[in-house]
Amino acid sequence: MRYILALLAAGFIVSYPIALRAEELPKIQLEMRNYDEITLPAGTFIPVLTTQEISTETCPEGYKVKFIATNDLFMYETNILPRNTELYGYIEKINEPVVGTNASMKIKITKILMPDGFEIPTRGYVYTSNNNLIGGELTPPSEWVKMPHYQSKFQGIAWNHRGATLQIRPGGKRSMGVHTRIPAGDQQIIILTVPTAITHTITE
Repeated sequence: MRYILALLAAGFIVSYPIALRAEELPKIQLEMRNYDEITLPAGTFIPVLTTQEISTETCPEGYKVKFIATNDLFMYETNILPRNTELYGYIEKINEPVVGTNASMKIKITKILMPDGFEIPTRGYVYTSNNNLIGGELTPPSEWVKMPHYQSKFQGIAWNHRGATLQIRPGGKRSMGVHTRIPAGDQQIIILTVPTAITHTITE
């Protein structure tokens, strides 16, 4: 019995100063930096330059491409996409040339790389007014048809019909389409198709 009481007393003596020391510690509160995430809305345009030739003839679907931003993109006073920011993507779809239509392709953008190496995922396309389809124009006619055009002149109460002149009009057939290419160093525009959260900015 004395042995048990001695153990209890020893435990109380050891724990009591520890409890006191814990109560005496000051409360520590970390001050978090206020950070408002900047979001680029869908439909944002980013002017870029191509870094290599992109062609429906030599590049397969899935071919990786790289673009470089040509301007600083500001939101209020913050430069959120500095000039020389790199944008990466790939050829999502290629349509081969056929009779009547040139080849076409769609280029999807998936990543933004800041000049300091920070990566931001995104989603966009190289922009065209034809639903972001590059190429796909109608080809010129392959035949021309001569058709008479009759001229007439109204005189008094009757029409005085004169001789006909021949006019050349395009026929129903069109020529074979050609491949579409974007040369290196060409100016293009990338359009974002989803909102993109910019979680990192470069401060000078």
